[in-house]
Parts: sequence; structure tokens; C-alpha cells
Amino acid sequence: MSETKQTWTEELKVKGENLLSEIEKLIHEGNVNHIMLKNAEGHTILEFPITIGIIGLVIAPVLAAVGAIAAFAADFTVVVTRSEPPPVV
Repeated sequence: MSETKQTWTEELKVKGENLLSEIEKLIHEGNVNHIMLKNAEGHTILEFPITIGIIGLVIAPVLAAVGAIAAFAADFTVVVTRSEPPPVV
């Protein structure tokens, strides 16, 4: 029996002043696999996977980059890919 996870994508509209806290919140939720940050024109400006094994190594530089980006623009779209474990049958 093969276990597969269902994934889905959602888009969140976020103001620049709330961007960093929203990204931190998403990372700590645990079911987030990938985050993509787009500017108001829809161009991807930052994209990174969330892998449990490397969160400690990657999180600080990513959050520093998100904070710097938030200072330059007002509106962002955060595209989040989430997964959940398969239902127990």
C-alpha cells in the first residue's frame, strides 16, 4: 500500500507591513511544503521549499530576505503549497 499526500495551493494577499509575520506563521504551521512570494504585478520575487530537516539552516536568511523585500513594496501575494497526510482507513 502506497501512502500519498494530497497537496493544494492557496493564495494570500498580504500588505508589506504584515508580510514577515505571515511568512513566519505559515512556516510554523507544519503542513506547508513550499512558499512563493509575488509582487503586485504578479512577478515571482522569492520562492523557497519548506523541508522539516533544513528549517533551522534556511529560516534565518529567508526571513531576512523577506523583511528586506517587504520594505520596498506594499502589496504581495503569498502562494502556499500545503499537504496533509493521507486519511487513516
